[in-house]
Amino acid sequence: MSAKPTAARRFLPLLLLLFIGSGCAALIYEIIWFQLLELVIGSSAVSLGVLLGTFMGGMCIGSLLLARVVRIDRHPLRVYALLELCIGAIGVLVLFGLPVLGGLYSTHSGHGVWGIVLRAVISAICLLPPTLLMGATLPAISRWVQTTPEGVAWLGFFYGGNTAGAVIGCLLAGFWLLRVYDMPTATYAAAAINVAVAAGGFLLSRVAPHGADGTRADEQAARAPLAWTVYVAIALSGFTALGAEVVWTRLLSLMLGATVYTFSIILAVFLVGIGLGSSAGAAVARRIANPRVALGVCQALLVATVAWAAFMIARALPYWPINPALASSPWFTMQLDLTRCLWAALPAACLWGASFPLALAGVALPGQDPGRMVGGVYAANTIGAIAGALAFSTALIPWIGTQHSQGVLVAG
Repeated sequence: MSAKPTAARRFLPLLLLLFIGSGCAALIYEIIWFQLLELVIGSSAVSLGVLLGTFMGGMCIGSLLLARVVRIDRHPLRVYALLELCIGAIGVLVLFGLPVLGGLYSTHSGHGVWGIVLRAVISAICLLPPTLLMGATLPAISRWVQTTPEGVAWLGFFYGGNTAGAVIGCLLAGFWLLRVYDMPTATYAAAAINVAVAAGGFLLSRVAPHGADGTRADEQAARAPLAWTVYVAIALSGFTALGAEVVWTRLLSLMLGATVYTFSIILAVFLVGIGLGSSAGAAVARRIANPRVALGVCQALLVATVAWAAFMIARALPYWPINPALASSPWFTMQLDLTRCLWAALPAACLWGASFPLALAGVALPGQDPGRMVGGVYAANTIGAIAGALAFSTALIPWIGTQHSQGVLVAG
């Protein structure tokens, strides 16, 4: 089904670099689309909701569809390269098409609540195609490896590399491309990264032939016993991760200021932690006999790390013996704010990142279709994340407040 292990192993580091580029381009697009949605919809809260819902929902659907739409005998590197090319092309189309559509619907639908809702729906439809393709990239590339401990470990490294690229893209777009240049320049930069990644994928596919037997591997392999427990665990992990991000962003904004700057720092801390944790989890998954036990240990340790973050944010960070208001340089202030966020949130973020490769190892069986396996785990994690973001932002925090919401996180 996949390339021979000895042949595939030589190209895995190069694929990791390509996946870093994918993550970088994806986060550049996400930040650009947030600004575009603010111009089309006009409300930052609605814009953020539309962006997160479409981005995460589209990636969830894309991860599930890839294994069902693309045959397993297709060369995974060519499929991956085509996905990247299409993402770049649609990204450029969205740059010019979304404001035009928004203007047309604004003219014909009025400026009231229903007008905003209609434009939000149209915006979500426009952003759905590229996010579907983004969600399909990890299942596509996963077909290059086998569902062995080493292969699953490399999938964890790919996930970590993609997250590392997302950190780079977040900082690149927020602090340089959009600050120094403009949205078209940032979009062209992201599209250029997509083209470079696609070119790398096509070149590797020429020197690394894919030996597939044309059958559906998941039909040959038995389903892992009690696999549903792993899917439930990784869904709950996603639920608590996004719920914590919502709660901690709200609390830290009271301390650092309710600005995009604060949101960018918290997002960067979460991405760094997830990247570090997924790499560590991939290394652990390759060496242990029962990754489900390690997944359970991660979830148990999250109880302590979530409580740690709650205590630090409430009792320690506000009373640090350094007053950032006295700093003469904004660079010093940023370092201090970043350090405080890392101190509170990084331990939990690392454990959430480690849970993903351990969940993959927990459901992996020899002979499975890696694309279907990865798509299922990724979709479960993303569905949990969407539910967590919606539950905490729209229900739990307004109903029981941030303090009790953190208690729900610990219980979850």
